[in-house]
Amino acid sequence: MTMRRLGRSGLEIAPLVFGGNVFGWTIDEATSFRLLDAFVDAGFNCVDTADVYSKWASCNKGGESETIIGNWITSRGSRARIVIATKVGMEMTADRKGLRKAYILRAVEDSLRRLQTDVIDLYQSHTDDADTPLAETLEAHASLVKQGKVRAIGASNYTAGRLAEALAISSRLGLPRYETLQPNYNLYDRSELEGPLEAICLKEGLGVISYFSLASGFLTGKYRSEVDLSKSERGGDVKAYLNPRGFRILAALDRAAARYGATPVQVAIAWLLARPVITAPIASATSPVQLAELVKGARLKLDGETIADLTTASRAEA
Repeated sequence: MTMRRLGRSGLEIAPLVFGGNVFGWTIDEATSFRLLDAFVDAGFNCVDTADVYSKWASCNKGGESETIIGNWITSRGSRARIVIATKVGMEMTADRKGLRKAYILRAVEDSLRRLQTDVIDLYQSHTDDADTPLAETLEAHASLVKQGKVRAIGASNYTAGRLAEALAISSRLGLPRYETLQPNYNLYDRSELEGPLEAICLKEGLGVISYFSLASGFLTGKYRSEVDLSKSERGGDVKAYLNPRGFRILAALDRAAARYGATPVQVAIAWLLARPVITAPIASATSPVQLAELVKGARLKLDGETIADLTTASRAEA
């Protein structure tokens, strides 16, 4: 397994990140344990979560995903085998949100407790907080790095302008910089990353771990009409993809899958890994079959002609 660097952090991960948003939501703890075991046994080592996962589920308050990961780490004695990436900033309660220094210093203690660890490998600002000076947020992260509670920091859902400003502040003040970016990026959703944001990441050597790598399941190929939307809890998120461009992408995925004896899932993951800016895509699985698909995709190498066909098919209409 070829490892990939997360920016200049010194952290290295395998080219697939397990998305922990499903833990405590669409899968229970026992199933989560089995999938985490299989993921690590397959040679992968990074799990992404957030303090807010999965607050949106009925009866949940947030923190469920971190708690399950922490229980797994303790039960397996596997801390040294895993890179933990979690996030802070999304609203937990009315008074527990944002990126103020005082809140970050409070929130990290909750995450450390739930994760049952002394240090978080990658601590990410979950979304930009326009009401908090970037310097204040970065100073909070710097304090955590100095205390040994965090190894590296990252940004999620930042615009090119705000990311560039944050990097400049870190350089000017001698503070730890964001070493990673977590954007929404896949064969369909390309506009957020491509352009100025991608250019900054490449220039500054940031690691990019993309989320929604399968476009809420659309790129699996199982949603090809509105009738299919009832196939899962996330089906409603897919409706916007059912348009001429979406169908064009599915056709290109089908062509590539036939060429390689693969599946659309595998091809969609492989296309992401062929992009120079992507360090590793984040993807979730709720069953061993789904996880096996993701693992195969991370190992699939596409030729230039196939990559070009997929890239052309997925371009937004002028």
